[in-house]
Amino acid sequence: MRVLDIEISPDLLASWVGWLAPDRQLFFVTADQAKQWGLPLDPTEPDQNLRDTYRRFWVDKGLKSVWLDEAAFFGLPRETRAELVRAQVTHERSAVPTVRAWRDELGPAIAQQADGHRFVWWKSVLRDSAAVVLSRLLSQQYGPSRHRAVPAEVWNAAAPLLPRVRELAGTFANGSGPNCFGTVMAAAGVEGAAEQWMQREPFEQWLQEHTTRGGDDAVPGTVLVWRDSEHAVQHAAVTLGPGWTFHKPNQTWSGPRKVRTTQEVIKSNRASGRYLHRYTIHR
Repeated sequence: MRVLDIEISPDLLASWVGWLAPDRQLFFVTADQAKQWGLPLDPTEPDQNLRDTYRRFWVDKGLKSVWLDEAAFFGLPRETRAELVRAQVTHERSAVPTVRAWRDELGPAIAQQADGHRFVWWKSVLRDSAAVVLSRLLSQQYGPSRHRAVPAEVWNAAAPLLPRVRELAGTFANGSGPNCFGTVMAAAGVEGAAEQWMQREPFEQWLQEHTTRGGDDAVPGTVLVWRDSEHAVQHAAVTLGPGWTFHKPNQTWSGPRKVRTTQEVIKSNRASGRYLHRYTIHR
């Protein structure tokens, strides 16, 4: 199976299913909603994979948490299920797709989940469609990795400065956490960086010790660093050579370690108040 032109193992697919459709699912409610619908509050915070599935960082911190398994969810009155699912849209929880968008893949049965317009992912919903669903979900978020289009001579020229980049390009991390900073450092050979949620401070220290200011996008080893108006680093990537750049778009389990054209990477990171700086890795 390939997703974003990246080969996916059965074990990784099984992990994705568990993160998209966990056995116990988190719902956000107000205190009044919990009381009205008779829902038990549970302050347990999700692990990082589920935080990213539900985009916990978007949700108002004042909302309450309710954890339900599939049996408990379907044990609620249909009207309550409908109101609960609609509330997730209002509260900006992620992973609440529309029935219309998924009817072709999943069939009309998904309309029975809640109000006929929105639903949440359960393993029973995915059934035999997990590969198709996850491929489509990730393709809606990201463009494909172009690592297979990179000429051998480009990989060979990049190898002295980026000894692990070819190994990492066109892969997914084993869960949420690994981010753009650690991915760049790992490509340059920093042990253990590929699987870390690398913070700004160690990345800045690595830049200071292993790079010099300035760079050329046409050669391997130019680190592209986007900073905000207060000079805090927001994203990083590294060039492979003429026309190609390697990066990880974010720290989520769905974010691939991928190759895109340099112009694609630069364009996708343009944002108001964000400024691009270049650094050259020492030879």
